Amino acid sequence: MNELLHPQVLLILVWALWVISWFAAAAWSSRVAARPGLGKEAPNRILTVLGAILIGGRVHVPGLPPLWPPSDAGAWAALAAVLAGVAFTWWARVTLGALWSGSVTRKHDHRIIDTGPYGVVRHPIYTGILLGVWATALFLGRIEALFGALLMTAGFWLKARLEESFLVSGLGEAAYADYKRRVPMLLPLAKGWG
Repeated sequence: MNELLHPQVLLILVWALWVISWFAAAAWSSRVAARPGLGKEAPNRILTVLGAILIGGRVHVPGLPPLWPPSDAGAWAALAAVLAGVAFTWWARVTLGALWSGSVTRKHDHRIIDTGPYGVVRHPIYTGILLGVWATALFLGRIEALFGALLMTAGFWLKARLEESFLVSGLGEAAYADYKRRVPMLLPLAKGWG
């Protein structure tokens, strides 16, 4: 098999292209009206970065063997899940349009978006990323990678909670309450989990 078409290489390539395209599209955003401040975002950022390092940085605890060996079949399955997660994040980003921000913000023209992927979960970007993160961690089969996925999950959950409380403070409880009742936070069909 051509080395460039190997599923492990493609997995790395998909993640790299997603990160590059995600940051390149950051200019496509409207002006910020308010932010909660870096201090409030620090816990979710720290957990997410540490988790990403454990998954992508190939951190290995000496003497701790993999839980299972990576396989080509596992790499293809992880690649399919990462592609699905990336597609879901981009669908959400396009649906959100200029209201998107990489940090917790409220825009001047902010409103609740409840169409497309935002009708499936309230935070589809986090859901898509977590799908890819867990698929990658499971493929790697290392306790460090699984712990990294757990840290990233906690980080995105904290960020989602902060985002929601910040939006409610700016848009009003009534504007968000119905959406929160109808649509689960991160897991499709998992109402009552936030």
